[in-house]
Amino acid sequence: MKVAIDSDIPYIRGIIEPYAEVVYMRDDDITTERIADCDALLVRTRTRCNEALLRGTKIRFIATATIGLDHIDQEWCRANGITVCNARGCNARGVLQWVSAVLKHIVIGDGKRPEDYTLGIVGVGSVGSLVEEYARRWGFRVLLCDPPRKEREGGDFRELDELIEKCDILTFHTPLDATTRHLLNGERITHIKPNTIIINASRGGVVDNRAVFNSSHRYFFDVWETEPNIDRDVLARAELATNHIAGYSKQGKANATAMSVNSLSHYFDLPLKDWYPAEVTPTTPLAIGWEEMCARIDRYCAISEESLRLKANPEIFETWRNSYSFREEFF
Repeated sequence: MKVAIDSDIPYIRGIIEPYAEVVYMRDDDITTERIADCDALLVRTRTRCNEALLRGTKIRFIATATIGLDHIDQEWCRANGITVCNARGCNARGVLQWVSAVLKHIVIGDGKRPEDYTLGIVGVGSVGSLVEEYARRWGFRVLLCDPPRKEREGGDFRELDELIEKCDILTFHTPLDATTRHLLNGERITHIKPNTIIINASRGGVVDNRAVFNSSHRYFFDVWETEPNIDRDVLARAELATNHIAGYSKQGKANATAMSVNSLSHYFDLPLKDWYPAEVTPTTPLAIGWEEMCARIDRYCAISEESLRLKANPEIFETWRNSYSFREEFF
């Protein structure tokens, strides 16, 4: 068996080698020719796994060390007998803590308290559910929008248009697909309350970047359309901006790598089904209060410093992302 692995996936070197031939390559070096004789492929979001890459190869299993699947043509893979696995929920607490740093910046900067805001969470999956849990604990009024969950479960999920009319902050945590591309578009932006703040840590295409830029709304982006070649005007006007690293915590990356290795092991029956990086301590969830979070978050997620760095050097978006020092989760 031969496995091709994106060389920027952390903690994985030496783990699969006892059981398979392994080749490591940068994402832009993953080509049809180089993976033609491989049975499995472990990637990140930058590798487009579609017919153009996969046709003519021996690939029958793909694991992406990410939550998102929009870089993988799942329909083509299914039709051609390729199993695809993602790392659902791997970095949820890392993203939660990025969002927490943004909420602190907003609330403290405005001279207010969480109770003064209605927070709308669009997409209530692994990340959105954690944001809901902590936001309610901290005193925010919370409204939820998740049409697939409402269809499956019922419950108190609202329409997006209701959140747009009622919320002071909108935070997006949906996958990117045909139904969510430009979920927040120019038409919807015209109906948002005048002072509503927009946070996007999901996928860049969920929010129409130029439409937000052309509005008067404050916005905080970790993800961008046309990454890594992002719109410099949109970047410049963002109140805080980071380079798609909201989920880049040690534990989030360890979880993603472990889930990829575990999925590969189940598929090929390798003795690594319960493997986890020995050098990383999993997070112990804490019911942390607002004041404690605010007192500690900057030590773990220095979002203002990261924003200044990106705005000063937007050309390093991808280089910095690939060499980012993973943060430690603390709640």
